[in-house]
Amino acid sequence: MLQIQTFDQRAGGNVYYKALSHPLVAEALGPMLARLRAGGFALYDPDGIADALFALYPDAPRPARLYVHDVLAVGQMRAGLAAAPLTELPRVTAGTVLIAAFDAGRIAARIGQLVPRGAEVLTLDAARLPERMLTNRARYLDRLNFATNFVFFRDADGLSTRLTTANYWAGYGAGEIRLWLRLFDAAGAPLATWEQPVPRGPGGIVIDSRRVRDRFGLPPFTGQLLIHAIGVAGHDVVKYALDTYASDNGASLSCTHDANAWPSDRYAGLPAPREDEQVVLWVQNSHAAPIPAGALALDRMGAERPVALDREIAPFATLALDVSSLLPDVRWPAQIELRAGRHLVRPRYEVTRGERTRIAHVNVERADLAPDPAIPGLPAQLGRGFLLPFPVLDRARFRTIVQPTPMAESQKTLPLRLDVFAESGEKVAERFLGCLRRDHALALDFDELAGAGQGHAELVYDFRAGGEADGWMHALVRFEDRHTGHAAETSFGAHIFNTAMTYKDEPQSYSGPPPGLTTRLFLKLGDARRRSFAVLIYPASAAWHPTSRTSLLLHDAAGEVIAEQPVAIACSGSATVWPDAVFGQAMLERAGEGGYVLIRDPSCRLFGYHGLMDDAGGFSLDHMFGF
Repeated sequence: MLQIQTFDQRAGGNVYYKALSHPLVAEALGPMLARLRAGGFALYDPDGIADALFALYPDAPRPARLYVHDVLAVGQMRAGLAAAPLTELPRVTAGTVLIAAFDAGRIAARIGQLVPRGAEVLTLDAARLPERMLTNRARYLDRLNFATNFVFFRDADGLSTRLTTANYWAGYGAGEIRLWLRLFDAAGAPLATWEQPVPRGPGGIVIDSRRVRDRFGLPPFTGQLLIHAIGVAGHDVVKYALDTYASDNGASLSCTHDANAWPSDRYAGLPAPREDEQVVLWVQNSHAAPIPAGALALDRMGAERPVALDREIAPFATLALDVSSLLPDVRWPAQIELRAGRHLVRPRYEVTRGERTRIAHVNVERADLAPDPAIPGLPAQLGRGFLLPFPVLDRARFRTIVQPTPMAESQKTLPLRLDVFAESGEKVAERFLGCLRRDHALALDFDELAGAGQGHAELVYDFRAGGEADGWMHALVRFEDRHTGHAAETSFGAHIFNTAMTYKDEPQSYSGPPPGLTTRLFLKLGDARRRSFAVLIYPASAAWHPTSRTSLLLHDAAGEVIAEQPVAIACSGSATVWPDAVFGQAMLERAGEGGYVLIRDPSCRLFGYHGLMDDAGGFSLDHMFGF
């Protein structure tokens, strides 16, 4: 496992990780590392990043000695060396002292009298991003300087990808924003690097792989796109929806949420294939260092018998890994766990069945959670507590299948119940699923539930048979067209919804402290072949407003609101929204390709799923993102 700290629940992302892992920083470090190889050097590690530095750059030369100024850190092992007190630096015989820090001018001045006579002082400032790529030039390690994310990006074999999002940073006071983009091919080599302006207001953003390929005259490719947003405010996360569509008029169609910007040790929510399916995990190296052979592994969830991938993966490279090549006997409804060793940002997987493919994402499996003994006895003011809402589509056309997924390394049991609601908010069915074990193989088909029609369902904790809970309840939900065989799947986690009382950080808020009791969701528009739609759910852990006060705001490509329509959704109910039916095709054409619908509600927190649907039986569905 890479010795890197990628995320801190208290402080958010580790800025040093992003500063060290950026591909331009990796390129700039090359000359410095070459100089260090020419002779011995000592390392001063003021911020405790030595492990991350040498984990991300394993071919870098190692220092003769490592120094710290914190007396409590003296003797600690960092980068394979026992940390020595900084006061011993004058006695080192190395010809170079490397200060492992950015914005290191003051640090260098402070220790100047300790540097051996004649020794050269180097700092990581030699590998800074160019000034024009910084949002805050006064403070290099400002998190807003590293608003980056990866995108699975493909234009090959009749399949193309399209990213859609909006300039949500404008709502936080951002001015001019640019996107710096670099496309890597399957081998990890850069195919193209360019910049794209963003509408100054809350306009739409579209990046289509077919246009990128045409613009740069590229061959077919499957790889990853790095996005670096410059000039942002409020959010340092690049959020987006990604559609994979058949550019040759084939049958495939799917969509996924944005990648999580932080590599994790493990990922879960990867389904095993059925007998008539192939499941490919798209392994995409997120760093400038190769992934060593044996560093990645797959395991049947709960088996604790991981099977390692015995091959190296080059920096920023993409590998299509057929999960059956490592786990040939594991079949649906079993689940697969990915041991990723912090080498990957949240990967995608692709399921091929006949002439159709679908793409979805796995989720971060938390290593920092333990069962919370307070959850079984949450006070009555929090009602049913943690809920995981998801759609139940039109039963005449679609099958809906739900599979609870362990999403923390400590989870041994999942004590769950399923509550099913009509669109009107009436509870129409209930099923106790039991106290499931980590290695369970339950996949509940809603055809087994009498009275469950179109609407939505919610997984909730139910401790009648014992078990533990940590609040990180997840599930994979699969939707299958009974007539065409096309399928879509999505996965997400539970929250406490729409209560005035709070528990720890729930109900979550997009900005500010809990409770989060408002909605701001992004819904992309369709195209000439495909209609856009969303299923909006009004989940309530306890009684809240009888109906929502939801507004659908149609924005054009420049971010101007050109139409608005109110929607009232019953508490514990749901509604399916079709923008072309709500606003009419003429208004959608006026909105243009970059247009979108913003779903706002000042009275309650809605949860939503969005997708596309065509006349040939293709459809996509994944959870929406908000800001």
